[in-house]
Amino acid sequence: MATLTLRDLVKAYGKVEVLHGINLDVGDGEFVVFVGPSGCGKSTTLRMIAGLEEVTGGTIEIGGRVVNNLEPKERDIAMVFQNYAIYPHMSVRKNIGFGLRTAKMSKADKEARIDEVAGILDMTALLDRKPNQLSGGQRQRVAIGRAMVRDPAVFLFDEPLSNLDAQLRTQMRLEIKKLHQRVGNTIVFVTHDQVEAMTMADRIVIMKDGHIQQVGTPSDVYHSPANTFVARFIGAPSMNMLPATAKDGTVQLDNGFGVPMASTDGPVTVGVRPDDLGLGDGVPIIAGRVTVREPLGPETLIYVDTGAGGEVIAKADGRTPPEVGAEVTLRAAPENLHLFDAKTGLAI
Repeated sequence: MATLTLRDLVKAYGKVEVLHGINLDVGDGEFVVFVGPSGCGKSTTLRMIAGLEEVTGGTIEIGGRVVNNLEPKERDIAMVFQNYAIYPHMSVRKNIGFGLRTAKMSKADKEARIDEVAGILDMTALLDRKPNQLSGGQRQRVAIGRAMVRDPAVFLFDEPLSNLDAQLRTQMRLEIKKLHQRVGNTIVFVTHDQVEAMTMADRIVIMKDGHIQQVGTPSDVYHSPANTFVARFIGAPSMNMLPATAKDGTVQLDNGFGVPMASTDGPVTVGVRPDDLGLGDGVPIIAGRVTVREPLGPETLIYVDTGAGGEVIAKADGRTPPEVGAEVTLRAAPENLHLFDAKTGLAI
């Protein structure tokens, strides 16, 4: 196990800079997930840590050692890719053992290590099979096993679950999390799926356009987003954003109600998650007409046209949701409202 430190990390392709001074400290044994939209720089950052992309500026330290100029095999890392990258002509045993091909170990010790890793991953009964005899989830476990067998200081996962169907993704999320709890290695995991990030990470690194927008626990980034981008990106459905004006301790929503909550004056944006906006308790926030209903069983998402405030999403009881066309007043507890600067998007 080891710490990982990124200092003023820059990546440019010619004159085009795609990473703009990334700074991050990953603790020993920590599970950190990079998340963001396509093109935000998360996979580029991972590949630089792995040594698959050259560093334009700044430093990468693994276990206190600067590794900028070291080959991938010298960095004490192991990487698990999206497409498994296992050899179709080799058995599961040989695929897992491939990571030990250059290790200075006896054959007996290598076999013992393969058996140990297979046991951890519940793959002992599959060791003699070929990859074409395995499910997608089993193939991904083989790829993880090949990384584990070397006992690296840092595991790097590059969107390893994106090729799996929804049920397998859920299963593999749980298996990887249990694996981390068992072996305790430092893990850096890249995904575009915010559900993966929220359910797996000790801390989440949210990126946009080559910049880190926020670093925090899943609870931090969900309940205290640093800006409107994070607020919208984390959470499904996305946080509602309502234009408003703050003055004398009250926020007056455009086409909505006044809410006592402001500590500033001027144009602001009020954010409220659909989970926190509904027809029950709380102060009135905004009124409108129901245009669409999405039944989810115990609850129903309702889409409400508020006129100048735009369309917002709220939640209603699944048994008695309002009809399409009904006029409703949506309410929320003031403590569940988020306030952002209208110009910068930064949380106030």
